[in-house]
Amino acid sequence: QVQLVESGGGLVPAGGSLRLSCAASGGAFSSYPMGWFRQAPGKEREFVAAITRSGVSKYYADSVKGRLTISRDNAKNTVYLQMNSLKPEDTAVYYCAAMDLRGGYYPSNDEKYDYWGQGTQVTVSS
Repeated sequence: QVQLVESGGGLVPAGGSLRLSCAASGGAFSSYPMGWFRQAPGKEREFVAAITRSGVSKYYADSVKGRLTISRDNAKNTVYLQMNSLKPEDTAVYYCAAMDLRGGYYPSNDEKYDYWGQGTQVTVSS
């Protein structure tokens, strides 16, 4: 079973940048497709980005395309989310998640992810 720990959140002005990290332990990291999700106050959790095991294929929510970039370093057991041109509507708790693929690959479906981190807060001021 894999454990996930996010870091890198914080307070940033609109237009600024942050890089989130998610460190994995306890499992074969390179065997898991990974995803980032976020949840704003009073809203449901939503898909942000996903990356396949090799890192070759990436998927993004329309709202973040061109601004956020997902990447992974399998040697470091870490997945990243580079966040540029941040907007106040990006304010949320950001979660990373790992999928064990038993139920097929659905990168934007949070119900298909099996392991979750505790989340890191990102606040973008206007």
